[in-house]
Amino acid sequence: MREKKKYVILSFHTTTEAMSFEKQCMSNEIPGRLIPIPREITAGCGLAWRIGAEEYPDCRQKIQDLQMKYQDAVELLL
Repeated sequence: MREKKKYVILSFHTTTEAMSFEKQCMSNEIPGRLIPIPREITAGCGLAWRIGAEEYPDCRQKIQDLQMKYQDAVELLL
């Protein structure tokens, strides 16, 4: 069985926001990837950005500086 790791999950209101977020992350070298929204979270669209919990504090400021939009940030074991 695979060991679970801590991730920060960023949810979005719309699929367009999620796709735009992914594009900005790729061009600004922010780690993570788009995933289907986990069952533990309810959000406006079915996509979320997954980033390692240890990486998120360093990237959080960069995300804010770039004014990248997301609905909520939740830490989960996945």
